[in-house]
Amino acid sequence: MAHIDYYLATISPNCYFAGRRPGEIAAKHGATITYKPLDIMGLFGRTGGLPPGQRHPSRQEYRLIEIERTGRVLDMPVNVKPAHFPTNPAPASYAIIAAQSAGGGDVGDLVARITEACWAGEKDVADDSVIKSCLEASGFDPSLADSGLLAGAQAYEQNMEDAVAAGVFGAPFFITDDGARFWGQDRLDQLDLHLAGKL
Repeated sequence: MAHIDYYLATISPNCYFAGRRPGEIAAKHGATITYKPLDIMGLFGRTGGLPPGQRHPSRQEYRLIEIERTGRVLDMPVNVKPAHFPTNPAPASYAIIAAQSAGGGDVGDLVARITEACWAGEKDVADDSVIKSCLEASGFDPSLADSGLLAGAQAYEQNMEDAVAAGVFGAPFFITDDGARFWGQDRLDQLDLHLAGKL
């Protein structure tokens, strides 16, 4: 059975645009996924990138154009300058880690709901009530947001180290168990082909 490590950021517009497709592609090929949320701003610093606000103005401007354009292509509502961006990605990341460990719900749906809350819902994904609402809607006990914080923090830090060691420099980033790497929501078709043995 194939396996995918999915490195993601709860405040990434491109993780929002990936939506539920990673889980659908995995299910199509009988593959499993480990969802590995990390601090994307910290990852940029570790791998030679810059947070959006520190990039050259031309890069900042084009980023907004691309977010708006991608939303139209995928027919997904998006606010290119959400009210709560950037925000602390850790609380929602800890909740994803706790939910994955607890089981019983749909982790892929949880990731989609959290990123959607930021980029389409104008909600602060660092807010407890937002996180609990997403947990409940994805079939998890909302109290997971209050438990396992130490374990979540440790896993969150380990995800960063794993990412840097594996050559990850952005999100979404997908690595299969045979070492193939795919960066970006616009590479999901290539991931699909790879899992089908066609790429």
